[in-house]
Amino acid sequence: MIMTDPLVARMREFGTTIFAEMSALAVRTGAVNLGQGFPDTDGPPEMLDAAARALREGHNQYPPGPGIPELRAAIAGHQKRFWGLDYDPDGEILVTAGATEAIAASLLALCEPGDEVVCFEPYYDSYAAGIALAGAVRRPVTLRPGPDGRYAFDADELRAAFGPRTRLVLLNSPHNPTGKVFDRDELTLIASLCQEYDVPAVTDEVYEHVVFSDATVPHIPLATLPGMRSRTLRISSAGKTFSCTGWKVGWVSGPAPLVSAVTRVKQFLTYVNAGPLQPAVAVALGLGDEYYAGFTADLQAKRDLLAGGLVDAGFTIQRSEGTYFITADITPLGGRDGIEFCRALPDIAGVVAVPTQVFYDDKDAGRHLVRFTFCKRPEVLTEAATRLRDATFPR
Repeated sequence: MIMTDPLVARMREFGTTIFAEMSALAVRTGAVNLGQGFPDTDGPPEMLDAAARALREGHNQYPPGPGIPELRAAIAGHQKRFWGLDYDPDGEILVTAGATEAIAASLLALCEPGDEVVCFEPYYDSYAAGIALAGAVRRPVTLRPGPDGRYAFDADELRAAFGPRTRLVLLNSPHNPTGKVFDRDELTLIASLCQEYDVPAVTDEVYEHVVFSDATVPHIPLATLPGMRSRTLRISSAGKTFSCTGWKVGWVSGPAPLVSAVTRVKQFLTYVNAGPLQPAVAVALGLGDEYYAGFTADLQAKRDLLAGGLVDAGFTIQRSEGTYFITADITPLGGRDGIEFCRALPDIAGVVAVPTQVFYDDKDAGRHLVRFTFCKRPEVLTEAATRLRDATFPR
């Protein structure tokens, strides 16, 4: 007899991702896809040239399990250069198949069934799936937009999320999908609770170089706070900073005992990945300050272009201090449910967005919000803005 639903119970809440659904809708309708956050341009030519050389020069077999030495050294140099963090390339850095694998491997390595993971909602969808795969329980703390459009959390709610079953904190800053950058006071509270409850932190910092000049605060890695380097697994990747999301080259940095635990799990997931791309990422990490400054300034201009179009179309937008994304309130346009709104938007306006309520446990907190990405060419953003402005929304 064939089981009607052979999937394990802990994964049954996870169907096709919202990104796949919305991207398929964009293809079917010919809409401008501002749903999934991937750039429509390639990364720096120095990196692409290095990848081509590596393909031709014999880097096509298994790389070392932790990653090639050149890339691990480049990651260590990058962390020291930008954040003042010292990591030993031999033992404190692990190369992974993107940040998604790094997060999943960290959760699987550190959580026992029934353990609790404190995180912030809305959360990137792989967080909930990774926690479920580990048999753990998520304890979300809700981020809500304030009067200034900047998202914040209630300190008492965060304290209440911690308890005897807390195993780790999963933090994303700069934060997807809200565009929030956590400030020093917020990070200090998180750090103090990690130390009070003696738990590690896993920090997803893939947007570390996408913090805009008008942000309230700069990006501050949690690992730089007193007492936190020894209990933080810091995760980042090449995909966002170097516009190569399809390469799936990420990394974990942290104290050797925690990185060793993640390595034990990672070796039975992908084992290794992206042999010919690892030398190219090492080259990219060593690019001059002008690359990083230009990259961020370009995205800020794109953010401003899309933000103006959304306001002109009648949305109320929330403040985006970083990342690839703007969240917008649909209620001024008569919207009440983000999923229904986003499914109808391609036919109404020829544009695709993502409903953020799918990233909440508290669905009502995000039901009226949708997410747009601006990591696209200016002409694409201009076309999307024009379509939204000219659309007639049912009231």
